[in-house]
Amino acid sequence: MNDDYSDWLQLTNTPGLGAAAQRSLLAAFGLPHQILAASAADLAAVVGSDKARLLQRAPDAERIARTRAWLAEDDDNHIVTLADASYPPALLELPDPPVLLYVKGTPDCLARPSLAIVGARSATQAGSANAEAFATNLAEAGLCVVSGLAAGIDAAAHRGALKATGGATIAVIGTGADRVYPARNKSLAHQIVAHGAIVSEYPLGTPPLPHNFPRRNRIIAGLARGVLVVEAAVGSGSLITAQLAGESGREVFAIPGSIHSPLSRGCHLLIRNGAKLVETAADVLEELRWPVTAMPGAAADARSATRASGAPPAPAAPLPEADPTLDAEARQVLTALGHDPLDVDTLAQRSGLTVDALYAILLPLELAGNIARLPGGRFQRL
Repeated sequence: MNDDYSDWLQLTNTPGLGAAAQRSLLAAFGLPHQILAASAADLAAVVGSDKARLLQRAPDAERIARTRAWLAEDDDNHIVTLADASYPPALLELPDPPVLLYVKGTPDCLARPSLAIVGARSATQAGSANAEAFATNLAEAGLCVVSGLAAGIDAAAHRGALKATGGATIAVIGTGADRVYPARNKSLAHQIVAHGAIVSEYPLGTPPLPHNFPRRNRIIAGLARGVLVVEAAVGSGSLITAQLAGESGREVFAIPGSIHSPLSRGCHLLIRNGAKLVETAADVLEELRWPVTAMPGAAADARSATRASGAPPAPAAPLPEADPTLDAEARQVLTALGHDPLDVDTLAQRSGLTVDALYAILLPLELAGNIARLPGGRFQRL
């Protein structure tokens, strides 16, 4: 790490000096060492006297030393600044691009054509399966999958991309790049570093502060050609990402769901507001004008590619009335269940079976992965 990076760190880690002021200074003076060499009067003319005084304080030597040690300890650890050739061009289109990025993994993948997949942390099993299947198929087609390393849809999207042959994925996080949040995604984070990158604009050691996550969403949207929302409640952070994508001229896609599910309402709101309704990965590729033939087995329908890749089926698969692996009563229950979540009493009325008989059928179906048990005693087909 050279002295030039020390200047970048001093600029971006000055308390009270926000990213907008940092960019104003860079526009006015050039590189950070030129900013730090400027007089108080010249600095004040750009950012005001209070911020000028902040810049002229002694740098945080401990933080700079910690960053030096982080860069030296692993070849996967990098810093990318606005002045670097490896800075992702797509982020320069944002009204507020990050001045400095901490990257763990391969910085070059930040310039790859990408699609973001986001959604609920408390995702349903079906939603996670859909996110994973779409990510696998889109990665097989050559797109890098961007998400946020959160539980639920984000983690499923990263896993799906990693399943693809040559698949790559980027996790944009709201903590320091030396931390993994949530902790249960530590193993997944290691895989992402090996096949993509973990990216943060926050200094090393930054904890998971709630206000950091909505802000990092602009980077998720900015890196990608479009954003696919799989499941989201109204008011979800995923809708913020979709809004930022739309405002930046990116495509917005949403997977529809049950009218009874709160996690479908955010997607339905997006669709009513102009997002593209998609049922297959091929729908996404078509809107992006990406060659569908690049996806194995996807002549016209991404469901065929999903089956070929071994990933869980995308939405809108046919009802399994004729599934030869299930007995007649199991097929009867699945047909009665349809695609919407149902409580057992309603399912008993539809199927004509007693509640006791239903539970004897539902448990094997759940263990086999045909259905999922939802909160409130409801069941849903996968």
